[in-house]
Amino acid sequence: MLSFFSQSVCRSLRTSIIPCKIRLQNHSLWRLPERSLNTRIDPIIIGLSDGARKSVGYWLMGMAGLTFGAIVIGGLTRLTESGLSMVDWHPFKEVPPRTEEAWEKEFEKYKQFPEYGHVVRDRGEMTLSRFKFIWYMEWCHRQWGRLIGVAYAIPAALFWYKGYFNKGMKIRVVCYGVLIGFQGLLGWFMVRSGLKTPPRPVGMDPKEEFVGVPRVSHYRLAAHLSTAAILYSLFLWSGFSHLCKHPMIKRFPEVTKLKIWGHSSKAMMFTALIFGAFVAGLDAGLTYNSWPKMADRWVPDDLVVARYGSTLRNLVENPTAVQFMHRSLAYLTVALVTGAWAMTLRVPGGGVVTGQQLRNAAHFMLAATLCQSTIGIAALLKYVPVWLGAMHQAGSLVLLSTILWYTHCLRAIPK
Repeated sequence: MLSFFSQSVCRSLRTSIIPCKIRLQNHSLWRLPERSLNTRIDPIIIGLSDGARKSVGYWLMGMAGLTFGAIVIGGLTRLTESGLSMVDWHPFKEVPPRTEEAWEKEFEKYKQFPEYGHVVRDRGEMTLSRFKFIWYMEWCHRQWGRLIGVAYAIPAALFWYKGYFNKGMKIRVVCYGVLIGFQGLLGWFMVRSGLKTPPRPVGMDPKEEFVGVPRVSHYRLAAHLSTAAILYSLFLWSGFSHLCKHPMIKRFPEVTKLKIWGHSSKAMMFTALIFGAFVAGLDAGLTYNSWPKMADRWVPDDLVVARYGSTLRNLVENPTAVQFMHRSLAYLTVALVTGAWAMTLRVPGGGVVTGQQLRNAAHFMLAATLCQSTIGIAALLKYVPVWLGAMHQAGSLVLLSTILWYTHCLRAIPK
């Protein structure tokens, strides 16, 4: 899906309008690519040969693809309730058990933590074969993360050695590497929160019997997903800068409004993604499974409940309020994207003024928004089956990608 999207982006960015002049340097590597004579040049690729630029660009798009895969696998791990199956963490020596005895030993370790008791109470039993499935799901997610680290570090070191990074790109490369390492630590920090005995809810009667559901902190889950989405966005944005041609477009009066609509759509979509993580962490997708109303009301009665304390705390901890917020943010995202699309098409002069690639980006952005909304509603009405939940998470990244492409196209227009 990502490969098809990136190919569509780059196919639509073939034309050019106004030549630009930039001083050339003598060294054979540090020269402007041929395309620079008539297209906008991003500062992070100034001085690169076409070969170096494409090599780095394809690598960055590959890293974006791997990060996309990690997020989808992480969503599947969550949806299949596999995330707490591995109760310890070793940076370099995590290998599957090789014998039945070793599997039994690993299973016994799992039984020492609260999730096993919850599964037995909820389903009657947890078999060894079921444990193997959820263990392999979590193991694959962790190994995919390690693959990302290797796929990043080795090419980055090689390109650095060959001089394929200018000063601006070197700073980005270091920051991306730090973010990858931080993401791995954040993942284990999140898992640890789910290995503890669930705390009694605030305000609950101490005499009332409480049997909590072991789950990771939804705050840590949101941080883990958000960091991955940021990393994906950074890889994709830099990949666009290396591979895609933006014609030099003259400023037109509506450009400021387009940038406001575009960046507002991006911010709103990312906020909706964070609340989507809250929905997943609190199982809030199972509280009200009707649409467009929540049961028979537009605003449910239990939107603010005293047991959660303040209104603000309700909005981030009360499952009903969290689902309501996710719905509301999704509606706002649809409205903003539709507004950006309409504003783009209404610019006098059409593609001659805005550039055809900006209009193409607007069409992709609107299509992705409508598809994502449809999948989200279907997942809600079907009580979030694994396949629809995974599609909804993947759809959020596709939507984010199209919004990033749209705002990247806007960078070709002078301020």
